[in-house]
Amino acid sequence: MDYDFSVENLKEGLILPFDKPFGWTSFNLVNKVRYQLCRHAGIKKLKVGHAGTLDPLATGLLILCTGKATKRISEIQVMPKVYEAEITFGATTPSYDMETEIDEIFPVEQITEELLFWKISGFLGKSDQVPPLFSAKNINGVRAYKYAREGIEKKLAPREIEIFSFKIIDFIKPLLKVRIKCSKGTYIRSIARDLGLAVDSGAYLSGLKRIEIGNYSLDGAIDTEKFKRKLNNL
Repeated sequence: MDYDFSVENLKEGLILPFDKPFGWTSFNLVNKVRYQLCRHAGIKKLKVGHAGTLDPLATGLLILCTGKATKRISEIQVMPKVYEAEITFGATTPSYDMETEIDEIFPVEQITEELLFWKISGFLGKSDQVPPLFSAKNINGVRAYKYAREGIEKKLAPREIEIFSFKIIDFIKPLLKVRIKCSKGTYIRSIARDLGLAVDSGAYLSGLKRIEIGNYSLDGAIDTEKFKRKLNNL
């Protein structure tokens, strides 16, 4: 982690790839990093933003920008992203992931690796995807997840996404591990839900890690604890 965290550099702008821990929101990470940088540099204010939200239950690459580099956030957000995901077949949840409890059980006997290869090929290319209601999408100025948590049914408009690659890493029923390269705005939770339907079962996302954004990789990402210790020792 070789960065110059001087006041001048922070305000001129740094692009910092972080490994977001499980359970943290993207804003948690932004707030903690901003606090630590301001404390280290001896300043009261610093503009810090993130380029692409990760759900609290997801881990992996989250890019933070400081100072003038925040102007590059929109540029980074549109870059293709690569995820490693675990999908559990045989059940569904209202949020399409582990945020909510299982609401229905389905058979899995019919699911084979050959069937999955065939169905997965149909996800490649461009398509219209309906975002999950448990999401940060805005509906008349209100976050969709607020309606979802109150049990209020709302319809979200589909949006065009593109799946560039979709590869099976491992399949031990009922768990499927995959690597997906996709466009901005793709919900992997929705892919899990749709794949469950495609194989006449149900499915939800049981694990998610973002490993790439454009040319940025998780391999070079900053560990939050090491970051904190480094600043304390400078």
